Order: sequence, then C-alpha cells, then structure tokens
Amino acid sequence: MTVVRPVEEDEADLLVRWHADPEVSRYWDGETFTREEMLARLRREHVESFLVEEQGRPIGYLQVWREGAAGGVDMFLVPGARGRGLGPDAARAVARHLRDVRGWPRVTVDPYLWNQGAVRAWSRAGFRAVAEGEPDADHTARWLLMEFEG
Repeated sequence: MTVVRPVEEDEADLLVRWHADPEVSRYWDGETFTREEMLARLRREHVESFLVEEQGRPIGYLQVWREGAAGGVDMFLVPGARGRGLGPDAARAVARHLRDVRGWPRVTVDPYLWNQGAVRAWSRAGFRAVAEGEPDADHTARWLLMEFEG
C-alpha cells in the first residue's frame, strides 16, 4: 500500500508546509519550522528521515532514531491520507526492517495518550503498550510507550 523512502533535501519545503498545517502540528507539540530549521533536522546524526508515499505521491513523514540499544519511530500522515490503513502499513514495514534487517532488538513508539487515533494505528501496525509516561523533556503530555511485536 505504501512506499517509504529517504527524504531528499529539496523536499524540505514540503515538510515545512506539512508541519505548518494545524492538523499536523498539533500532534507534534505545535512545532513548525523554517526551511533552514527543517534542513538542520534532516541532517541530524542519529535520526533518519523518510517520506511515506502512496502510488508515488507523498502522504506522510516518518523518522527513525537510535540511541544505544534503544530505537524508535515517529510518523504522521497528512489529513487526507488518514483512516485508510496507510500509516500502519508504513509503520509495520519500517519496524520489520529495523528488527529483521538492521537487527534492532527493540523498536518503540511513544504516542500521546490523548491521541487515540495514533494509539490504534500503532496497535494495528503490531505495536503493544508496555508502559505509560509522564510529561518530560520530550513529551508535553502523558504518553504511551509501545513496542513492536509484529
């Protein structure tokens, strides 16, 4: 259903526009970015950035991060692509790749508890809840730690 491919730097403006959409930014703590800020994000050392495509058309963003033995995935789809199983399809493919090809022992996600749509989507992708977390340096609200089992 989806293809996940690395983001090209010339696609930074697309990501800036997507993050400026309130229906995207509200799930990313209201963060928006300039082109320069987005380019800096795309160049982070421990984060890989990808576009999610449906039939050759970009429909979402996915990033993979790794710190030591821990690693995780963050993702959003543009509003018009939601509710059709595309997010779980992309998430499942990436999580399997990280586990089976790259050998990650653990792949996690951490959606906010208030974002029930994301919790359901991650569950459909093969993630299960393992713990709840309080707001901290990386989260502005209570969140759910989920681990890939698919």
